[in-house]
Amino acid sequence: TRKRNHRMRDGINKAARLIVNHCLKYGISTIVLGWNEGFKDNANMGRLNNQKFVQIPLGKLKDRLQQLCEVYGIRLEVTEEAYTSKGSYLDGDSLPKFGEKPEGWKASGKRIKRGLFKSCDGSIVNADLNGSANILRKVARKLGIDLNRLGRRCLTTVARVRLWALPQSTLSAESPRL
Repeated sequence: TRKRNHRMRDGINKAARLIVNHCLKYGISTIVLGWNEGFKDNANMGRLNNQKFVQIPLGKLKDRLQQLCEVYGIRLEVTEEAYTSKGSYLDGDSLPKFGEKPEGWKASGKRIKRGLFKSCDGSIVNADLNGSANILRKVARKLGIDLNRLGRRCLTTVARVRLWALPQSTLSAESPRL
């Protein structure tokens, strides 16, 4: 429907704008986006979750982010993210490209429960941060990024970024912070 399409477009524009504003505020000059073609085609999360997930227009978000990055001089690097969730960043697992998995390839670590990843030496890190670090590893040489300082400590606790929170100055003294 028209109303739903307008809401989706508004949400996409706001999300892309929040990301770009965050980059401008903190001097971030490059955004690395993990992307797999057709990743929604074989989604198997149950009937209701599939219906909700497939309706989210992530391709439009990527396109809008590309437009805003060009306007503000931010580099957007899109890379495929195959095997980044299975491979261990701390163990330096090789990360083959999609469809090029070598015979006998096995990840050294594994997900132990939702949100946690265990490397072969027993270190437990956040699974999303492990995947993100592996995505960065795939493009680090191309972008000239030194990942030597990215260690276990950076991968254990997620830094919470509240993009939608109001600045402190806009709140009155009487109103409690939400």
